Amino acid sequence: MSSDRLMRIHSAEFRAMSERVLRVTELTSRLNVLPFEDEAGKARLFEQILGRPLPPRVTIYPPFYTDHGLRLELAERVFINQNCTFLDYAGIRLGERVMVGPKVTFITGGHPVDPEERRLYLTGAPIDVAENVWIGAGATILPGVTIGRDSVIAAGAVVADDVPAASLVTGGKATVNRRW
Repeated sequence: MSSDRLMRIHSAEFRAMSERVLRVTELTSRLNVLPFEDEAGKARLFEQILGRPLPPRVTIYPPFYTDHGLRLELAERVFINQNCTFLDYAGIRLGERVMVGPKVTFITGGHPVDPEERRLYLTGAPIDVAENVWIGAGATILPGVTIGRDSVIAAGAVVADDVPAASLVTGGKATVNRRW
């Protein structure tokens, strides 16, 4: 996983990332129009998007969106439902047996709050989801969040803070409601 990032927008690093985003956008647009049963075609495109083959027993239902792909780390037995978005500029890791509901969004990038700086820099922090986490439909996971093992993120939750292991998280701005 990457650590917190700060990238100057007018830089060679930003230009290289922008080129990668355009390439991955092309690849995901091709992926998302393949016939559902074309497993070989999907596997080839996922390998190009992620820079490596999908791990064993990973299931991803298109449509699928990512802006970078190379910083998305999926462990075995991950399940990702339809219409999920992974903005993985700063790195996203999903541990074994993580289940992601439809329309979930993971965002690792942002901009400084200061008006002068926000046009000059991208900020980013990785997202780390431990084993056996269940993320409900339409949840949003924001930069820098770590979600502990065996936790459940309720549908529609916006997770801006770390989640302890074995927690249920609900709400517009997610809060820990209970631990087991």
